[in-house]
Amino acid sequence: MSKPAAFARSPITRVRKPRKYTWENIRKNTTKNWALVLMVLPALAFYIIFHYIPMGGLLMAFENFKPKLGIFGSPFVGLENFADFFNSAFAWRTIRNTLILSLLQLCIEFPITIIFALLLNELRSKRYKRLVQTVSYMPYFVSMVVMAGIIVDFCSTTGPLTQLVGAVTGNYDNLLGNAANWRPIYVLSDLWKNLGFDAIIYVAALAGIDQTLYEAAEIDGASRFQRIMRVTIPCILDTIMIMLILRIGQMLSVGYEKTILLYNPQVYETADILSSFIYRKGIQEMNYGYSTAVSLFNSVINFVLLIIANTISKKYTETGLF
Repeated sequence: MSKPAAFARSPITRVRKPRKYTWENIRKNTTKNWALVLMVLPALAFYIIFHYIPMGGLLMAFENFKPKLGIFGSPFVGLENFADFFNSAFAWRTIRNTLILSLLQLCIEFPITIIFALLLNELRSKRYKRLVQTVSYMPYFVSMVVMAGIIVDFCSTTGPLTQLVGAVTGNYDNLLGNAANWRPIYVLSDLWKNLGFDAIIYVAALAGIDQTLYEAAEIDGASRFQRIMRVTIPCILDTIMIMLILRIGQMLSVGYEKTILLYNPQVYETADILSSFIYRKGIQEMNYGYSTAVSLFNSVINFVLLIIANTISKKYTETGLF
């Protein structure tokens, strides 16, 4: 007489023991997958040569660095460079300007990029969609120097943008010479340049959404807006959170290239940021130890912000970088 199904013996599931990472196992895996190892070596060499080895230069932050004496021969000054920066009149100004500019980019560029990707996804005409994508991608491939030159010409006294603003306000002065105009010009031009390219990741994520979800929502009577809110956004929420974490981790890393191409001493009060200040101190004034100290402070704050953003994201959305 056979036993009831409820009392039948369940199949034994073998628990796989975790593999121990010994030198012998590593050697065997390397020998077995030598082709994959060869493919990884160029990327590994790149990071070692251009990222890890230069980290030894951080010693300059604690020295009165002299190129003639070298890193190991320059006099050690401890935290003097950090103290000089925080006691100067430039510390609060550069940190404030960097944070304000980063928050403007985060609050304006980040959501607009997502909205742009959602609008692209809703286009039904493939030809028109490709046209919009191409037109939005093109500014990204324009050189920063060329783009800055265009902005300077458009914002000059006789530039078309200045003439347009002057027709409304009656003021035909150079727009980049006014500290109040510098941040809006920076953010809007940055949005114009990076909008299409930054949206690529979201467009790729949207392409991977199961279309049956939209069909089910449409059968249930959901409108197009409701399908976006209840299907599209939840499906790409993980991608949005990852990009947000990365963006927060770069809060103080506003690029100096565009800043030094657009600013001038008249607008230092609002335009001078940490990266441009480091450039002036390190390259123009050749105060290498001081500029390295400011750069190290910048990197440490970015690292802390990245950890905090990742921890909060994992706690509330179960999504994180690590």
